[in-house]
Amino acid sequence: MKIFYAIQATGNGHISRAQQLYPYLKKYGEIDFFLSGSNASLDFNLPIKYRNKGCSLHYSTCGGLDYPAIVKNINPISLYKDAKNLPLDQYDVIINDFESVTSLACKLQNKKSIQFGHQASFTSSKTPRPGKADFLGELVLKNYSKSTHNIGLHFRRYDSYIFEPVIKKKIIESTPTNKKHITVYLPSFDVECLERTFLSFPEVEFHWFLKSITAPVRKGNIWLYPINQELFDESLIHCEGIITGGGFETPAEALYLQKKVLAIPIANHYEQACNAEALKQLGVPVLKKIDANFHLEIENWLNSKIKYPEIKANNIPETLEVLFSL
Repeated sequence: MKIFYAIQATGNGHISRAQQLYPYLKKYGEIDFFLSGSNASLDFNLPIKYRNKGCSLHYSTCGGLDYPAIVKNINPISLYKDAKNLPLDQYDVIINDFESVTSLACKLQNKKSIQFGHQASFTSSKTPRPGKADFLGELVLKNYSKSTHNIGLHFRRYDSYIFEPVIKKKIIESTPTNKKHITVYLPSFDVECLERTFLSFPEVEFHWFLKSITAPVRKGNIWLYPINQELFDESLIHCEGIITGGGFETPAEALYLQKKVLAIPIANHYEQACNAEALKQLGVPVLKKIDANFHLEIENWLNSKIKYPEIKANNIPETLEVLFSL
């Protein structure tokens, strides 16, 4: 069997998930990966056969999306040509982790495909949403990577085709401890936006992971680290808590480890607003924005004693059995 697996590289979570699935997928046949977008910063070891500029995210300096920059870097004519020329005829199974070129290619070439990942869970009305409806956000989530079948991943099994998060093997096999530091992963924020607040807690050590850092640097009580999977996993496994965005994979792994979580979703990012609602339902504190009260919010969170419901790890062989039966 030949398998085509499309990965949306607008974030590290899609690539991290593919790496965890790869050993299991190899049992079903030969896999060729297609990587689209340029936001991911993780090193990875996957047989990438096809690459495409696709659609990438661009951020403002302090926590929001830069929509003009996103639109400016999209070339519809090029995307159409790339989709039309993608050689899907040679594949028996097409798996799509929220990747738009492959979705369009399947439509143009009349191919069956399976959307597999977190975004697939939003095809269900049972998945948590924020109170305020967002027509455009819903349109994007349901149509950006439209497929003939869906296998979703989320914090809970909100619907029959939604399964638990794919947790890294290293996380599952770890022995978590609490070394009292706080891990920080907020890719939409520049250092200048938050540094002063973190420095105002000299008794707390922060491990802050940033795309702009190439080697570990210490600034007072803050360790600035490059985006490195091994360093990040170690920090997360042994932290007291993590301050992160409204993504899916990082909060899922932190909750699996029973770590304290503070979520700050990217502004005007509908998927993250949906994730924030799901996290709130699990008891996770969520900040909508960074304002004059940020120091107090951090202080309250640091002093809080929070116990979250248990998050289970995905049973990958069971989930893939369902996927390949479609």
